[in-house]
Amino acid sequence: MTAPYYQLLRTFAQMPTITKPNSASAVVPDADSNLGKKEQVAQMFNNIAGRYDFLNHFLSLGIDKIWRKIAIKQIASVSPKSILDVATGTGDLAIAASKSIPDATIMGIDIASQMLEVGKTKVADIGRDNKISFQLGDSEALPFSDNSFDATMCAYGVRNFEHLENGLSEMHRVLQPGGKLAILEFSTPQSFPFKQLYKFYFKNILPVLGKLISKNNTAYTYLPESVNAFPDGEKFCNILTSCGFRNAKARPLTFGVTTLYTATK
Repeated sequence: MTAPYYQLLRTFAQMPTITKPNSASAVVPDADSNLGKKEQVAQMFNNIAGRYDFLNHFLSLGIDKIWRKIAIKQIASVSPKSILDVATGTGDLAIAASKSIPDATIMGIDIASQMLEVGKTKVADIGRDNKISFQLGDSEALPFSDNSFDATMCAYGVRNFEHLENGLSEMHRVLQPGGKLAILEFSTPQSFPFKQLYKFYFKNILPVLGKLISKNNTAYTYLPESVNAFPDGEKFCNILTSCGFRNAKARPLTFGVTTLYTATK
């Protein structure tokens, strides 16, 4: 081979790895905004923080509480003493986990400051602020040391990552070897007639109700669009594996409206 060819190989070898974006990264709350997805998502959730919990329970008919309990059972199986709740929002998953695993110390992290303020008030009201704490931070660059937590979890947040692999790799990095991961994320039902009913509700009813209650023009239009673009099921399990996790599994809940993903480090 010629010298220029060897030089070309060395050039490619030294090139930085290109970060793969979330397949839903092109779906943003406001297509006309000059802000990136991460900034738009933070702004959107800050705007709806005061009505977020009510909308979650109302639009899911309260079933979201059951989904969280199922996810927490998976986390509890490793008897964690320290848990990280990524994209914690107003802390619903962290609070539910604290009730089921009362001795665990839980850290919730999120990019939306107003959501965290709501979470802090909720935690103080139930007297769990000695066990649950919150921190403003980026899920794709977690401010914690390697192997810091016995379990990591996330409810309906990974879909909003600007770079999905970055966020998942960070969740893997801070997890103890043998630790447990549990992620809840919306998915699309596949069986008739629930698939058709779900799509009609998600596309035509949920955005209207969400807009009326939240007073936000984009949040509940963004929701179904981002869900449709997200790599769910086996595709997401494959991404978890590529980020270093083992035994990645997908468990559809409520006809596949949401999926529980579990894995270990």
